Amino acid sequence: MPKPPKHIFVCTQNRGPGHPRGSCVQNGCSEMWEEFQHQFQVRDLWGKYALTATGCLGPCGFGPNVLVYPEGVMYGKVTKADVAAIIDEHLLGDQPVERLKVPGDVW
Repeated sequence: MPKPPKHIFVCTQNRGPGHPRGSCVQNGCSEMWEEFQHQFQVRDLWGKYALTATGCLGPCGFGPNVLVYPEGVMYGKVTKADVAAIIDEHLLGDQPVERLKVPGDVW
């Protein structure tokens, strides 16, 4: 695969119930991750863009988190319903989804 124009990282960290930092799994990242994979499949984005499940991206209190490079845009509290907006607006349209960005003092 040639270097992709954008790479999406989706936190799938699981620390287990009761951990003081929490984790994206406890905040529902599994459905969102599955939706990213589904959308990449039905839109034929595999090989054009990169999608990677990761461990902790940092701002656990804002999870589930998604990070898009090369811009370095961090999205927080992302749900399954937000996946299409990230793909349509940011990945394909080159415009970050402002309503999903974590606050500037966090990232």
